[in-house]
Amino acid sequence: MAEFTMELNDDQKQVQDWIHGFAADVIRPAAAEWDEREETPWPVIQEAAKVGIYSLDFYAQQFFDPTGLGIPMAMEELFWGDAGIALSIVGTGLAAIGVVANGTEEQIGTWIPQMYGTPDDVKVAAFCSSEPDAGSDVGSMRTRAVYDQAKDEWVLNGTKTWATNGGIANVHIVVAVVDPELGTKGHASFIVPPNTPGLSQGQKFKKHGIRASHTAEVVLEDVRVPGSCLLGGKEKLDERLARAHERARSGGAGERVKNAAMATFEASRPAVGAMAVGTARAAYEVALDYAKTRTQFGRPIIDNQGVAFQLADMRTQIDAARLLVWRASWMAVAGRPFTSAEGSMSKLFASEVAKKVTAQAVQILGGNGFTREYPVERMHRDSAIYTIFEGTSEIQRLVIARTISDMPIR
Repeated sequence: MAEFTMELNDDQKQVQDWIHGFAADVIRPAAAEWDEREETPWPVIQEAAKVGIYSLDFYAQQFFDPTGLGIPMAMEELFWGDAGIALSIVGTGLAAIGVVANGTEEQIGTWIPQMYGTPDDVKVAAFCSSEPDAGSDVGSMRTRAVYDQAKDEWVLNGTKTWATNGGIANVHIVVAVVDPELGTKGHASFIVPPNTPGLSQGQKFKKHGIRASHTAEVVLEDVRVPGSCLLGGKEKLDERLARAHERARSGGAGERVKNAAMATFEASRPAVGAMAVGTARAAYEVALDYAKTRTQFGRPIIDNQGVAFQLADMRTQIDAARLLVWRASWMAVAGRPFTSAEGSMSKLFASEVAKKVTAQAVQILGGNGFTREYPVERMHRDSAIYTIFEGTSEIQRLVIARTISDMPIR
């Protein structure tokens, strides 16, 4: 088990410099254009694939970094470049992780390559979980999957929303209810192969921020997928459902299952916190450079305490957010229990810092900060998503409060 450290090793620094260079040379110059177009930046994704950043191998290497800092470091640098384009690059990873975490070796070997395609023929994948009436309340999920034993097929019906790459993906991973009596424990995940009849794109959302990332509804109407597309296989599912029914009858043990699930979510949230840190850092750097070069009343505006103190607070909050993210990331890889919901802490704090720091950056730039001639306007719009997706700030506070109090706070 790696000791906790705040110093990247030489290999990590090389990777960091490599990603930063790609973000600076490829992502940033394209950011304003694709934000305005509100379209998936296929040329940028293709460039990322050519250099090896858009690939499962890249994310696997960072995920298995023994210090736990590989993923947060990579996320921070990519989102420093631009949040919308970065989300287009990493969005497929959500679906890929779902397959790697729950699928069989055969499913992983079959479907992961189809999610990414090749540098000459780039593909994307979508993870479809949220629904119009089931965002934070996953227990209200309505999408159903029914097993047709005669044909060894699953039939999926329902509507998913807020799906990154939804409808344009080559492969969709869909979470559906297979046993309504079990609530959230009666859910399962399914692979929907390319060109499967019955799957269509619903509304494409025109968003406040991260506009280079495609977000849409996914409609499933009698979508039939082979039995082999149930992640993990039916035997494993039947065993899990049987255990859940037994726990429900015996009582008490189900709470331990819930806590184990929460621990899984806790381990994934620092990555989102790292994205927020990247956006905040980008806005801070623009504001700092501007404050040192913009003159008013015969001197740079950073000479004024009102501006200098804002920048001091911005830098302090960014560093504090990064440290929370790194601590939680290290705890996850080291197997340390999140006794105070440290994963949610990191996501909550970093998300709120991103909103605050980007707003301060706009203020420091004044009228210029309110125009699209400067990137802080876009960064401020992008930052709003961090307090919403992957669990709102309110949900993070609820998780933290329940954890530290050991009470069912509602």
